[in-house]
Amino acid sequence: MKVFVILPAAGVGTRMAASQPKQFLSLGGLPILIHSLRAFAAVPRVSALYVAVREQERARVQAQIAEYLPGHEHPSIQVVSGGDSRQESVANALAELSAAPEDLVLVHDAVRPLIDAATIDRTIDAVLEYGAAIVGLPAIDTVKQVERTAHGALISSTIPREYVVLAQTPQGFRCDLLRKAFAEAATDGFLGTDEASIMERAGHPVAVVLGSQSNLKITQPGDLALAEFYLAQRL
Repeated sequence: MKVFVILPAAGVGTRMAASQPKQFLSLGGLPILIHSLRAFAAVPRVSALYVAVREQERARVQAQIAEYLPGHEHPSIQVVSGGDSRQESVANALAELSAAPEDLVLVHDAVRPLIDAATIDRTIDAVLEYGAAIVGLPAIDTVKQVERTAHGALISSTIPREYVVLAQTPQGFRCDLLRKAFAEAATDGFLGTDEASIMERAGHPVAVVLGSQSNLKITQPGDLALAEFYLAQRL
């Protein structure tokens, strides 16, 4: 049984308001993407990493891998073409995998650079047990469901926090299940918000593995400062 990791990294990151895509911004002196790659490369159970990027960024990413992860043969690191959406990027990478049906596929946000090895291992264990699992955090704040109106949002109900988790990544799946769910979504023109939503639509239960506050997704300028703080705590 092999474990493949896909990092969709074709986004342009408009909310970051930066001069370049956020996955290439510096965190602790290294590109954010390199932190994410190093985290998975350090896990012995990971067999191969696939990074999906825009065509115009392929040479840049390959150069960064050569510079910061030189001579990396296990796990191997492949750069593949990304798409206009996360789903398309993951689908493109899935098509490149030489994976058996029982192999595992983990999908991780390229801009969650502080994922730790213990969480990755727990996710792999959960996928082996359930066939599908994601990393998530329990909701802390009170969660309200709203209706959108011309005058703003109006609360329609309060959702008990024990029924809510905040999804993180990695999100892991048995390869045959993920490929089948993606094929069905493509046939029906369904665009999911993450891989778990595609698997849920296919009717397969998805387990939740406890994540952490430091496994944040760098989306807005303040997130980068927070990531620098968490990174400093590890040094």
